[in-house]
Amino acid sequence: MFFSLLRQWLFAPIVHYRLFHNFVRQDFTGQFAGSFGGMVWLFITPIVNILIYSFVFSVVFRAPMPVEYGNTPFVVFMMMGYLPWFAFGDAMGRASGLLLEKAPLITKVMFPVQIIPGVGTIVPYMIHGIALSLFLVYLSTQGYFNSLWLLLPIVFFFQFLFTMGLVAILSAFCVFLRDIQQIVSLTLTAWFFLTPIVYPISLIPVEYQPLLLLNPMHSFVEMYRNLVLLGTFDMTSFQIIVPVSLLTYCIGGWVFMRIRHAFGDVL
Repeated sequence: MFFSLLRQWLFAPIVHYRLFHNFVRQDFTGQFAGSFGGMVWLFITPIVNILIYSFVFSVVFRAPMPVEYGNTPFVVFMMMGYLPWFAFGDAMGRASGLLLEKAPLITKVMFPVQIIPGVGTIVPYMIHGIALSLFLVYLSTQGYFNSLWLLLPIVFFFQFLFTMGLVAILSAFCVFLRDIQQIVSLTLTAWFFLTPIVYPISLIPVEYQPLLLLNPMHSFVEMYRNLVLLGTFDMTSFQIIVPVSLLTYCIGGWVFMRIRHAFGDVL
């Protein structure tokens, strides 16, 4: 039973490729439909947020840069954590409403509902992946490029799996408990500031720093910064993100598939 449900979850985007592709295209273009700025907002939003955080933490609070990053500007240091987080946070923020938005479709027709978490995850990652790619192009012109950049798609892929597993669980549970929408919003805010994104880990007391290993997003951020800014491979972070991502993806998918038959009755 477990492996049967897991197999359906794993191969859903392939078995229902045409439907999955149409949903992704519709959702992606729908992000900018009716907007005067269109895809320009894809760049304006993160840039404005980054400028605000940079001013607060580098000018007002004057957060010290870790010694190992040398003369790396604080904005660059922060963006290498903020842009990957933006994809994660956007997908998680939308998770609670994924099935609720598709309620008329789920309740009236035979529909492979298991493709919805994939659509709800891949679209934010496509949108913010573009912004991250453009930033990497800029960094390559500033002398940061190294051969370890070839591992970035692997890290991004594991982050996608980790996110999709959580999205599956949240979207499924929100069908039965609508308060999850507010809980997710509060949790994401706390999670963001508990992850060293807008401040260096050196500001955290030494005795509390080992606790960051319990935060998978910290390991992802460290992988990005080490690969791009330092040109080093963080084996500890990699050994955390791989099993955590695979386990979260599989458990999230199994939970979703296990209770999907009840969605129609509740929605």
